[in-house]
Amino acid sequence: MKILSGAALFAVAALLLAGASSGARAESAKLRPDFAPPWQGGANDDVPVSQRGLDFTEPDADNLADFHGSPQDPKLALFFGGNYFFATAELVATFEELHPEFAGRIYWETIPPGLLAQQIKAGGTITVGNMTWTVKPDVYFAGFKKITQYIDEGMLDAPGVPYATNTLTIMVPKGNPAHIASLADLGKPGVKLVMPNPAYEGIARQIKASLAKAGGDALVKAVYETKVANGETILTHIHHRQSPLYLMQGKAQAGVTWQSEAIFQEKAGHGIAHVDIPESQNTTAIYGGAVVKGAPHPEAAKMWLEFMQSPQSLAIFEKYGFKPYRGAAN
Repeated sequence: MKILSGAALFAVAALLLAGASSGARAESAKLRPDFAPPWQGGANDDVPVSQRGLDFTEPDADNLADFHGSPQDPKLALFFGGNYFFATAELVATFEELHPEFAGRIYWETIPPGLLAQQIKAGGTITVGNMTWTVKPDVYFAGFKKITQYIDEGMLDAPGVPYATNTLTIMVPKGNPAHIASLADLGKPGVKLVMPNPAYEGIARQIKASLAKAGGDALVKAVYETKVANGETILTHIHHRQSPLYLMQGKAQAGVTWQSEAIFQEKAGHGIAHVDIPESQNTTAIYGGAVVKGAPHPEAAKMWLEFMQSPQSLAIFEKYGFKPYRGAAN
C-alpha cells in the first residue's frame, strides 16, 4: 500500500459543503461544529489521541468524515457500507477490548457500498479532494444480496455472513414543516426531496420497492423521474451525510433513509425527526459481509466477521433500531 506522510493525512479537503440556502430557515441552519460532519467528536478515529499530530478539522470546510484510523500499515482494514457509520467506532472499540493486539491498528471506511466495490476494483485506491491513497481491504460489508453476488463474481470469498436487519423511514426536519405523513406525500408537486441515487446507493432499490407498495409505479416515477427532472428531487452520492445535511439546511423537506440513520441524528440532538412507514409498505434489508479476495489479513478478517454476529456487536446495532438477523443464509 502507498504510505502517506502525517501532514498529508491531516491536511485534507474532503467534503465541500454547499453554502447557505436563502430564507430564514437556512439562515438558522448555518453549519457549525455540532451540526456538520464528522459528528462524532473524533471518537471514530482509531489512532490514539497522542499520535494524531496536528488536529486540522474544519467541520464546515475540511474534514474526512467517512475515513477512519490510519491507512499506514493497518492490521485490519474494513470497508463498511456507510449507513451505520455512527456504530462503527463502538464496534471497533469493543473488538479491540476483546483482541487488544489490534488496538490503534484498524482502518475503516464508511462510504456507500457501491462506491466501495469500485474502490476494491481499483486496487483499493481512492481519491478524495486533493489526496489519493491506497488501502487493500480485508472485509467488505453491504446488503446480503450484494455479498452473494460478489462472491459469485469472485470479488469476495465465501461464506457470506449475515448479521443484522434494518427498515426504512421518512427523514424530515424537526417539526416536519411540510407535514409529511406518508410515502404518498413524497409524490406531491412542490414537496422537495433528497433521495439516494440508484447509481451509487443500494438503499434506492429498497426505497423503490416501498414506493411501489405505497403508490405503484406512478409514485416511483414521480419521485425518481419527474421530480428529478424538474429539480424537486436531489439525488445524493452519499445519503447518510447529504440527506440530513440538506434537510437541516432547508434544501429539502423529506427523504427516505434507513430508520437507524434517523435515530442517530435524533440521539445526536440534530434538527431531524422521522415519520414511520407502515410495515405493509416498508422493506427490510439484511446486512452481510465477507472476506475480500486476496485480503492482506485473512485470519483477522474471519475474526471480525465472527465478532459481527456476537452478542456484543448486535447490542451496539440494536441501540439504533437494527435487529439481529435470525434467518438462514445461503
